[in-house]
Amino acid sequence: VQLQASGGGLVQVGDSLRLTCTASASSLSAYSLGWFRQAPGKAREFVSAIRRRDRATYYADSVKGRFSISRDNAKGTGYLQMNSLKPEDTAVYYCAAAPPSTITSEMYNARAYSVWGQGTLVTVSS
Repeated sequence: VQLQASGGGLVQVGDSLRLTCTASASSLSAYSLGWFRQAPGKAREFVSAIRRRDRATYYADSVKGRFSISRDNAKGTGYLQMNSLKPEDTAVYYCAAAPPSTITSEMYNARAYSVWGQGTLVTVSS
């Protein structure tokens, strides 16, 4: 499976964006889905994930209550709804797929994700 994240852009503080993760050649529905981000000069960090088998969701503390992850298995796509955006949310956002057997503790770990898409840039201007 190949992944592509889209939906990024330049927004103002407090605005919203919805990122979309699409898969080619195969459906994303067979995997657990994660979103990560990397700000300039910083390491890649976990943002959110949704597990395939039970749709359990996971969020970084920094986005909890503002971001919402979802998936549409019929379409084979995933989404990250981002509300109340802050300047510190500025980053390249990546979606990634993990095997459905990935355990809870590993859902936060980038090493659990075997497939990565090209990122989409989100810039939040103050």
